[in-house]
Amino acid sequence: MRDSAAAPQAALTRRFFGWLELAALVIGLDQLTKWLVLSRFEFGEAVPVTDFFQLVLVYNPGAAFSFLADHSGWQRWFFVILALGVCGWLLALLRQHQRETLLPLAFSLLIGGALGNVIDRLVHGAVVDFLYFHIGRYGWPAFNLADSAITVGVALMLWAQFRAPRDISNTTPENPS
Repeated sequence: MRDSAAAPQAALTRRFFGWLELAALVIGLDQLTKWLVLSRFEFGEAVPVTDFFQLVLVYNPGAAFSFLADHSGWQRWFFVILALGVCGWLLALLRQHQRETLLPLAFSLLIGGALGNVIDRLVHGAVVDFLYFHIGRYGWPAFNLADSAITVGVALMLWAQFRAPRDISNTTPENPS
């Protein structure tokens, strides 16, 4: 009897580690692409790929859209600690939802993206960005694979929330009196 109870737990453990492998794959691909750019580009160098896309090498010491980038450096450690804390929370959620598909996929992408950028902050002091889309002189801030994984992860989390059935049996209409 003990073996039959252990089998579902072993399957869950394998599933959980499968989601962690996906996060590790995101980290690996993110770091590989950044290494390729760092080994071939000088800071600020831009290579046009299409009329609307360039490969560039820039560093972002801030958060999304360079939020807090112009501060004295404290934000580096703030974002490292924040990302590690969020990753811990996401790991707990990943374990809780590991039987599902959409949410663990989202959590894995978020963890991989966040840790990819944490590595940059620890190694380079800022996040390495290299993908730049623009129309004429108007452009989207440069970003990287980790940022893309985070964006897709957030979108999947939102999608999962909108798809989730709502339990309205516990709600009561407000009494106007």
